[in-house]
Amino acid sequence: MIINIGVVTLETPEQAENCQCSSGQAMGSYGFLRFTASLIWICMMCWLLRTEANYAQVKAKSKHAYATMLYVGTPHDHDFFVAARVMMQSLARLKVDADLVAIVSNDVPKRWIHTFNNEGVRVVSVENIQNPYRNRSNIDKRFMFTLNKLYAWSLLDYERVVMLDADNLFLLRTDELFQCGEFCAVFINPCIFHTGLFVLKPSNETFHDLIHEIEIGRSNRHGADQGFLMSYFGDLLERPLFRPPSNGSKLTGLYRLPFGYQMDASYFYLRLRWNVPCGPNSVITFPSLPRLKPWYWWSWPILPLGFSWHEQRRATIGYASQTSLLASEGLSYVLIMVIAIIARQRCPPSERALLLRSCVGRPCPAEQISFFYVVVMKTMPILAITGSFLFPFYLVPTTVHPLMGWGTFLLGSLSLSVVATTFFQLPTLAGMTPWLIVVGAFLVMASPFYSNGIIHVLSIGAYGCIVSPIIWWALTEITASRELIVGREPLMSWANTRQEPQSELTKLC
Repeated sequence: MIINIGVVTLETPEQAENCQCSSGQAMGSYGFLRFTASLIWICMMCWLLRTEANYAQVKAKSKHAYATMLYVGTPHDHDFFVAARVMMQSLARLKVDADLVAIVSNDVPKRWIHTFNNEGVRVVSVENIQNPYRNRSNIDKRFMFTLNKLYAWSLLDYERVVMLDADNLFLLRTDELFQCGEFCAVFINPCIFHTGLFVLKPSNETFHDLIHEIEIGRSNRHGADQGFLMSYFGDLLERPLFRPPSNGSKLTGLYRLPFGYQMDASYFYLRLRWNVPCGPNSVITFPSLPRLKPWYWWSWPILPLGFSWHEQRRATIGYASQTSLLASEGLSYVLIMVIAIIARQRCPPSERALLLRSCVGRPCPAEQISFFYVVVMKTMPILAITGSFLFPFYLVPTTVHPLMGWGTFLLGSLSLSVVATTFFQLPTLAGMTPWLIVVGAFLVMASPFYSNGIIHVLSIGAYGCIVSPIIWWALTEITASRELIVGREPLMSWANTRQEPQSELTKLC
């Protein structure tokens, strides 16, 4: 029992003993909590140390390296990250005798670095080289930090480095390039060499000289790495063609590389095959429009080589991270289409009230229907059908396999076209004609029976001429159906106001 006298508290001996026991139990619980907190802290520190170890730069294992560059600041950073992974893993599958190196800017996401490390790629983190030509009107913003390629000259652990863009497709091993001189590049046209692949000898002196030339604003036609290096190695066109010595020795000086090391994909599309006599047909490059790079699913069958790139991806990093997303999208489209078909069958046009009537409950003469209202009611179905193609196109992940991408896109556009046709009470054939035309265009482009690229292009043009009047007919039918509905609305509104209540006799009859 506790006795309170003013501010003094007296305890009996039994209560004092119980209090000491409770205090001991509290101390034991406190000790257990401290032990648990310490254990959690130790585990967190171990995890952080392990993470830092994963991000740490790995030392060189070979005297040669294939290197690529990655930075952020463009709308398609992740796409180029995927492309770089595929290129590096394709080199690993070719069993090249060299290190794989990624020169990445410090603001690249840590998870990308972790992925590179797990795939055996050495990561070198660098500060972005500020582009002094960035205020020019002709510079493409996606090339803002391509001068980071110059860091390849600072890789002093290697005797030779082959610097690569992510859009290279390797067909053969190219280890003989490590026998080239201080700088070697391919002229993909008579006057300009391409910096999508070039060989260099790392040198601290050359690296600092390149940085100095940037600081003083050396002439640069394009405002990016290619224009700068063309200015720096301005006499490369006059240099001899590279032929690898049979004894495996390394050359000195500057050399032009044979075209087979940077086969421009546009040359392939003339004959739909390669026939490059100078040098081995080893590497394909894609200096095309940025939205037609080979990793985008829609680039095939527009550009047949896109399928070859995706075959390399399928054999290397695969599509596991995107398959579940595509499956859920496809299931959603099927459910939407089934619901639209059921609604169309169970609700005949006479029972559907899909129009927003301006005059409800009183006579509405045709003169009161505004011109704006008519235009909107006629154009809304066309906009809806157009959206039925745009919406699924932007929902499909950009770098999936073309067959997966086109399949999901066509299923999605079919589903939403059915919805638009049902909602706006369009003629079925006219409403589905745009989808049928897109399917036909896909089949024409993907046909494997073309002997050369010219016939391929002419066939696509002929198909466009054939379907043009069909498209016009579909638009005419859609517009006519809307005119009929809009013109019928005043009569429907007037009939509703004039309807008399049925008598009991009429109901019985």
